[in-house]
Amino acid sequence: MSTSVTVGDRVSWNTSQGETRGRVIQRKSNDFIFQGQKFSASSNEPTFIVESDKTGSRDAQRPEALHRLNRRRH
Repeated sequence: MSTSVTVGDRVSWNTSQGETRGRVIQRKSNDFIFQGQKFSASSNEPTFIVESDKTGSRDAQRPEALHRLNRRRH
């Protein structure tokens, strides 16, 4: 991914059900357990917690799996 994402960004990512859209709600820079699964993370290789717009479910994603969506201008 060429552009880094930050907390609050609107993003899309692929799931087994297809493309999902939502937002980044947290950046993890230390190893952590999320939904019973262990994830490795560091300040150089963070993992992001994202929330689906459609279902509200949360998932942990590596930055290379996230695609920042264009911000709309009003």
